[in-house]
Amino acid sequence: MDRRERQSPQAETARVLVEFLEVAITSIVHLKGIYPPGAYERRRYMNVVVHRARHPELKDYIHSAVNGLRSHILKGLVERVAVVFFNAENIPLERFIFRVSVNQSYGEKVEEADLQFSLRSFLIKLPLSEPLTKPLPMGCRWEITTYFRSLPEASTSEEADLWIPTDMKQWMQPPLITPVKSMSSEPMSLQLYMEHPSLSEPNPQGLSIGNPFVEKYEWFSESFRVKRNEKFQIGMASLPSVLEK
Repeated sequence: MDRRERQSPQAETARVLVEFLEVAITSIVHLKGIYPPGAYERRRYMNVVVHRARHPELKDYIHSAVNGLRSHILKGLVERVAVVFFNAENIPLERFIFRVSVNQSYGEKVEEADLQFSLRSFLIKLPLSEPLTKPLPMGCRWEITTYFRSLPEASTSEEADLWIPTDMKQWMQPPLITPVKSMSSEPMSLQLYMEHPSLSEPNPQGLSIGNPFVEKYEWFSESFRVKRNEKFQIGMASLPSVLEK
């Protein structure tokens, strides 16, 4: 029997979703123009031309962070996966958020082709959402953040254990939400939307520091934090010269 035939519907869904998120997150970073064209290469995925990370550290960061969520997605613990862009003061300027829900009671065989067809529409819509985004100032950085429905248990997976609590600064006012795309079909529903600070948001000095254990669990991959901050900031001069080759 093929290994995929022995997988549970939730495991198969998590596998397809993780593959999709890796491509979609790379597409978002490309969309924001953070790195020069040499950081990416054009590939075909789900019969759509997409941009995949070519630079090893950028590629490994996205791959490891997203694959570290696979076991948590499988258990239904992941509520949102966000790509967050910060200014030099570490204040969030823009968030691309994937809201995920995997039906834990679904017991039928997952048709991968049908699931990919639904996810494909997100990859088509993403490039068209660029006019809805905000320009980023110099000196910004970005990271992948995940919101959990409940605190994950200790894991034996090295990738899953990359995630630790974060003290990300929070907006004091409810954000402005811009829907991008959504789907709802068994065994999974998915929404993609953007968040921006409210027009009534106080100045940066008035922002609060959110407690990640009040209502949600916000996590980031510590193993990649130093490398990302040193080499993956918006300042193009900080990128390794290999990107230009």
